[in-house]
Amino acid sequence: MRRIYLAAGIVAVALGALGAFLPLMPTVPFLLLAVYCFARSNPEWERRILDHPHWGPQIRDWRERRAISRRAKTMAIGAMTVGTVFTWYTLGHPWYWISIAILVTCGTWIATRNE
Repeated sequence: MRRIYLAAGIVAVALGALGAFLPLMPTVPFLLLAVYCFARSNPEWERRILDHPHWGPQIRDWRERRAISRRAKTMAIGAMTVGTVFTWYTLGHPWYWISIAILVTCGTWIATRNE
């Protein structure tokens, strides 16, 4: 079981790294998953993520208080809005409704988290 968690953690870190460079892909949710997996397979790697100067504070805030900073909320909802507008102009009807549904559902959830 430990190997499965380790493999899942590595995949989650890879996806999180992609998300750091791709504007429409999230980073922190994948790093949260990686920390969860590494806590069960490799505590040293878990600690390295938690100690990261940029991502660590956000992950610790979520882990300890289920909180998302106002800046992170704004960035996330803004990125989803850009994605929705992009879908509107490139794919058009009926596909943009999927983006709107994601924006409304996920954006509302993000906006209502603690800061």
